[in-house]
Amino acid sequence: MNKYLLIISLAISSFSIQASNLINDSGVKDQKSCFTWIFTDYASWRHGMEKKFKRKIKSDEKLKQALTRFDSRFGKEKFDFYQSNLSCSTFKYIVDGNIVKGYVIKPKLSKEKLPVLIYNRGGNGNFGGVVFGSMMHNLFPIANEGFVIIGSQYRGTFTKNPSAHDEFGGSDVYDVTALLDYIPSIEGADEQRIGMYGASRGGMQTHLAVKKVKNIKAVATIAGNSDLLKGLTYRPEMEKVFKHRIPDYEKNKVAELEKRSVLNWVSDLSPNIPILLLHGTNDKRVSVNHSIDLAAALKKNNIPHKLVLYPDDNHGLMQNKEKANKELVTWFREYL
Repeated sequence: MNKYLLIISLAISSFSIQASNLINDSGVKDQKSCFTWIFTDYASWRHGMEKKFKRKIKSDEKLKQALTRFDSRFGKEKFDFYQSNLSCSTFKYIVDGNIVKGYVIKPKLSKEKLPVLIYNRGGNGNFGGVVFGSMMHNLFPIANEGFVIIGSQYRGTFTKNPSAHDEFGGSDVYDVTALLDYIPSIEGADEQRIGMYGASRGGMQTHLAVKKVKNIKAVATIAGNSDLLKGLTYRPEMEKVFKHRIPDYEKNKVAELEKRSVLNWVSDLSPNIPILLLHGTNDKRVSVNHSIDLAAALKKNNIPHKLVLYPDDNHGLMQNKEKANKELVTWFREYL
């Protein structure tokens, strides 16, 4: 990833002012608005990012280029639009005795109840955590199309609790399924219309979560991994993540990776839950073969699905972001 985009994505979302409750009477704690701290307005956020850039970039010209890229990706007009039209808050909830961080995003005004999307993030630990920049880039455009989005950061993310460990598709999957308990308490959310989607590792998380619950009507994955063992042949360095995250990995490597790989249990998938697969053909992080192989297995097992490949695009579908968002919105509007 370009180091300047990485800096942008790490725009830390520290929220300090209590928001109006988006989730009511459900036991969640510390609900706070996303549009606080340096995110009160675009100028404040941009100034905060400029200070971050200056700590890492010594050249005035490169600093100017970084800010230009920041404005191009986000921009005041876009920021003001989402701030005016969307409600967004973070919260904490308890799973297995662990405090887990989550977030909920939805349109401010709606005449009817809206379908709900549970979003599963990629990465592991703090890397890939959903901060304000990634919310605005990845989630605000979808929510603005008439969806309530709720998601988990997964246990151990942005916390100092050493016992809350992200197991990369282990007990952390319960952090996802636990969100279903809170959906009925979200004002304006239609608990009868719930979909789920995830990016990168979040694709694995999506399939694992759907195995455990019964009320998901449609799913989608963006650059998702479907076979972790085979994936090591494409990207061997992922083994470092597996060793660090997955309990008893060295002892039970094959079994643990197969448990997390939907390609090994496609026949167990419900024929009533359609699956959308989006992937860039030039993905260096998660090979496009993960989605191609899964689509072939879904076809063989008569699981309804759609595979959309974006030629020469990367892991984040940066060249086709609007097209990919349109696919997601169309998919969930059809099936929810």
